Amino acid sequence: MEEVVEVKVNTKAMGMAMARENERSPFTRRFMSTPLASPMKKAIENMQGYLGEVGRFTKLDPQDDWLPITESRKGNAYYAAFHVLSSGIGFQALVLPLAFPTLGWTWGIICLCVAFTWQLYTLWLLIQLHESDSGVRHSRYLRLAMAAFGEKMGKVLALFPIMYLSGGTCVTLIMIGAGTMKIFFQMVFGMACPLTTIEWYLVFTCIAILLAQLPNLNSIAGVSLIGAITAVAYCALIWIVSVVHGRLNHVSYEPPRGHSEPSMIFSALNALGIIAFTFRGHNLVLEIQGTMPSDAKQPSRLPMWRGVMFAYLVIALCLFPLAIGGYWAYGNLIPTNGGVFGALHKYHLHDTSKFIIALTSLLVVINSLSSFQIYAMPVFDNLEFRYTSKKNRPCPRWLRMTFRGLFGCLAFFIAVALPFLPSLAGLIGGVALPITLAYPCFMWILIKKPHKCSAHWYLNWTLGVSTGCRWSHLGRNNILYYFSITTLEVYLQGLHGQACTGTRMGQLRECFTCTNHKHSILIV
Repeated sequence: MEEVVEVKVNTKAMGMAMARENERSPFTRRFMSTPLASPMKKAIENMQGYLGEVGRFTKLDPQDDWLPITESRKGNAYYAAFHVLSSGIGFQALVLPLAFPTLGWTWGIICLCVAFTWQLYTLWLLIQLHESDSGVRHSRYLRLAMAAFGEKMGKVLALFPIMYLSGGTCVTLIMIGAGTMKIFFQMVFGMACPLTTIEWYLVFTCIAILLAQLPNLNSIAGVSLIGAITAVAYCALIWIVSVVHGRLNHVSYEPPRGHSEPSMIFSALNALGIIAFTFRGHNLVLEIQGTMPSDAKQPSRLPMWRGVMFAYLVIALCLFPLAIGGYWAYGNLIPTNGGVFGALHKYHLHDTSKFIIALTSLLVVINSLSSFQIYAMPVFDNLEFRYTSKKNRPCPRWLRMTFRGLFGCLAFFIAVALPFLPSLAGLIGGVALPITLAYPCFMWILIKKPHKCSAHWYLNWTLGVSTGCRWSHLGRNNILYYFSITTLEVYLQGLHGQACTGTRMGQLRECFTCTNHKHSILIV
């Protein structure tokens, strides 16, 4: 299949030739000065404008019309804002206050502000890199990485983190959404839930698969709007209720003391990973921009940036009050399971209106269903890309439904097999760190080629290298930490025949980082 069709028009030479012809032709000058020349003059000006629009390489990929991300290019700044809000605010905001007990007030706020500003800058880089000087639109993060780093290296660097972010987020959404559905049922009907947790997983997955039958990314703009509204609503409800009730008795803001030095290091790295996890979603920005039309007069980066600026203004108004207000209200007493949402149920279940608690739970469920659709879209697109590349024809509807159903089933089985996944926010954040903060800086240098020793050159090299250094510690140490903790948890579960409680898991984390491992394991 001819994937790329190139058309090159030398408009500069044609424009100069037309100008020279007009200058040396007295008939043309006299004709253009008469009233009868107005239609002809407008036609010539329109032709010159058209030639200016196609004066660069225009590369058309017919396969884009068959894939769910780029099948419809009728997006706008409003749709972009809906998608960015739906993917930018979610369950990750609920665990953000967990980073503060380790970092403290000062460093917690500083790290949050730096991370927000940094990721907003890399977001701007990605939006600018979406359309190359040659006319190619990079509507997928993986394609942009391959264009910058080379085909093989781009796949090595970006394929696993992108698929891990999309798939891992969908699995986590199943677990959080289904667990919240169970809580909502118990609160509304006031009785013990007849369904088990795994059965609630299945209910949530079936609903998500039904919503996933919408054909393309542009068609789920309404779903993203609902997801954005629900996310803003439950974030506001949680921090307002927490602040209104005031601080808990015996609340403390002091970083934990008395632990071993390795434990403190792991806790700090995990806190940074939680903050990085909060701002994941850069793997969807290029896909969202790919739904917009673009030409020389109105490039897609203009409406995309307007939508992103509005969306991130709302995101900042949600995340900062939630993080600061949640930490102020609960301090070090924030439960590791559920974050501030878990704290709301644990500490204010009896002194808060039942309607408020149930409404918050319902909003979390709706937002989880909405976020599932946009995070699953890169996986759907990749599956259909494999088919269309091999068969050279669009994916039939029945096969598209099969792909999406199989992905939902796979996510369901992973959720059942890995029930501890929601507690791995630091690990997921560590994997997402280069995608969010490092790769855009390096790709800007490789594609735009700024002058050496210029401000852009120094800035992007500094940000990219510093992120790489942090990731070498953050990602590696969190992977080692969580893998070891998970292995020990599975071992103890098999030994005692039951899952580890929260207290036991806290002891287990401390035991892993103790210097005397044998003595610690015996204590557990």
